[in-house]
Amino acid sequence: STCACVEYYGKALESLIKQVKIMSIHGKMKHKRNKIFTEFRKLPGGILVCTDVMARGIDIPEVHWVLQYDPPSSASAFVHRCGRTARIGNVGSALVFLLPMEESYINFLSINQKCPMQEMKPQPSVLDLLPKLQSMALADRAVFEKGMKAFVSYVQAYAKHECNLIFRMKDLDFASLAKGFALLKMPKMPELRGKCFPDFTPVTVNTDSISFKDKNREKLRQKQLEQQR
Repeated sequence: STCACVEYYGKALESLIKQVKIMSIHGKMKHKRNKIFTEFRKLPGGILVCTDVMARGIDIPEVHWVLQYDPPSSASAFVHRCGRTARIGNVGSALVFLLPMEESYINFLSINQKCPMQEMKPQPSVLDLLPKLQSMALADRAVFEKGMKAFVSYVQAYAKHECNLIFRMKDLDFASLAKGFALLKMPKMPELRGKCFPDFTPVTVNTDSISFKDKNREKLRQKQLEQQR
């Protein structure tokens, strides 16, 4: 749903999935976008993590799966997203992830877009990759900050969803959401002010002590911290 989510999960997938080319693309990339798109089209296989900037007006041959991690903000965008697969007589699949509280979106799409859907049962055995993501965040401040930024942007995008009768902020389980983003602590943001999260356990590490792997960025950060002191 957001550029920040694409950057964070793109980075995560690069570390978690080996021997598969992972590329990321979003609207804020501007000049790099065409280069990434052209490179991806030439690949024999791979994964493209993207925002709705890729939902229409582009053609990539033989896309087998379109996974919609976040339901699109408009119903028409859902169909456009699905349309990236099964092009010109080919067969493909599209999957959207929904929380139990969001299931009425299925009926909404059926009526609004004449788009029938089938339930796909959850996979029986799923690897818990969150500890590995947390280790990555502890080892590099860039990953830690990307995760925090992605979480904030996700919540803000959710609050602006055009189907706000289905996607209600007050129903969001922020603790579970933060765990899903592998956060080390809850961020400070207006939407969370005054709320308690007993189901979320922050790390015992002082997150200010997490440094950037990039030495130049860390040097600049230390300089800024010194000025603040």
